[in-house]
Amino acid sequence: MPAGAITLVDITSADWSLALGAIGDVVQGIADVEQCLGIIVTTPRGSDPIRPTFGADIWRFIDFPINRALPAIVSELTAAITVWEPRVTLVSVTAQPVIDASAQSGAHLDVTLNWQLKLGVAAAPVQSTTVTITGATA
Repeated sequence: MPAGAITLVDITSADWSLALGAIGDVVQGIADVEQCLGIIVTTPRGSDPIRPTFGADIWRFIDFPINRALPAIVSELTAAITVWEPRVTLVSVTAQPVIDASAQSGAHLDVTLNWQLKLGVAAAPVQSTTVTITGATA
């Protein structure tokens, strides 16, 4: 086992999953929910053969005028998260294009999700998760 790897004894939360990009690590609690939200936002619908309706089809709006694309992306993400992440209540979803002339891809989309855990407690704090969606690079 790699040094510093997490074992089942180390997991203290009922909500946990393997950390993406970190062999032997896990994410727990709020970090697990944030990771799941990022996966939903960045997974094209139909790309998971076990769950063909999982994910969000934001890619189909790539050639839309920006004033039509952003509301459509927000609507698509709201629907996908509502279906695929039952632990949260969405407060708001915003999508903001970012132009970066210094980057190879030139632009990306920042999606900000404001959400609350469905704990059965009305006073759950609002969490904010930003997911950056980049274009393909050569």
